[in-house]
Amino acid sequence: MITTGSDFSGVGAFDQALRKLGIDYQTIYACDWDKYSRQTYIENYGKPDYFPKDVYEREIPKESLDLYMTSPPCQAFSLAGKRKGEDDERGILFYNSHEFIQKNNPRYFIFENVRGLLSDADGITFNVWLDMLGGKSVNGNPVLFPNENSTPYHIYWKVLNAKHYGVPQNRERVFIIGIRDDADNTFRFPKTQHLTKKLKDVLEDSVDDKYYLSEKMVNRCTTYEWAKPFTDPDKKQIANCVTASYSKQASDCEYINTNNKRVNQNYNKHKDTIEKGDFMDSYNQTIHKEVTPTITSRITGSNNYHIYEQKQIRRLTPRECFRLMDFTEDFKWSVSDTQAYKQAGNSIVVNVLAEIINKLNL
Repeated sequence: MITTGSDFSGVGAFDQALRKLGIDYQTIYACDWDKYSRQTYIENYGKPDYFPKDVYEREIPKESLDLYMTSPPCQAFSLAGKRKGEDDERGILFYNSHEFIQKNNPRYFIFENVRGLLSDADGITFNVWLDMLGGKSVNGNPVLFPNENSTPYHIYWKVLNAKHYGVPQNRERVFIIGIRDDADNTFRFPKTQHLTKKLKDVLEDSVDDKYYLSEKMVNRCTTYEWAKPFTDPDKKQIANCVTASYSKQASDCEYINTNNKRVNQNYNKHKDTIEKGDFMDSYNQTIHKEVTPTITSRITGSNNYHIYEQKQIRRLTPRECFRLMDFTEDFKWSVSDTQAYKQAGNSIVVNVLAEIINKLNL
């Protein structure tokens, strides 16, 4: 049995991945401040023996963990946010996780964050992370002059996309893997896989009426004749990225019309090219791929799709969003839809995490 711990545990994608791999593990602690995420976590895995709320107040276990997982809030670095980086108090939570690694000295650790981290402050922020975490080597290259505060780990980092690991969602995330200097340092990131699952495979057969848009909302987004509802959802095979914000506003949503083309509400900006067909052709390029852009939990947002059924438009359901995060069918929640969307969007795609963990010598 391995010992594990996690900060920013959310609704337990880490646990989902370990269970998927059939790994016998003991949760030494989990930590998350959000009361609704804590509620969902307990519903699915039971309450850990130690389940603190605040990473700044939780006690660091004295005995080294086998595997430590952390996913500091990504809003400070997300391309969809204000990108304040370390000027945002959420952006400095990295240092709390760094302190944990220094004091607990786990055999392995995994960091996860948004791709926007790479370009924050022209790349300075990410390089600081690498300097602080990789005291021994970075992606196989020895560190000759380590930072005096760096942890003595061999680290490997890479941007992985969920659509390359069996999940029909275009979701790119940065993963940093840390291997203690005395552990087996033979890590290789998992190879990409051919995608066989399609978006239609995650859709529910029967959906409550509340997920369908009202006529008023439909009219706001389907002004032109060529923007009528799309009637063949099978043509779209990969979902947008699931994120944590949620809104029922439809002012900036994108749709698919009967000609298999996306229609953006901001068409006035591109009216000339739309009339020529160029704008629509450029949007059409993604429709014939097997993956759609990342689905956000702001499910009507500008980076999201709606499903068209029987000439009606609806949002993806929370269950469909959790399926797109590769959570199992027995995963449950008793929170509102708003919180469920948020929880799915804040989580990690399970199979991506499972493929990484499977490459560790646990």
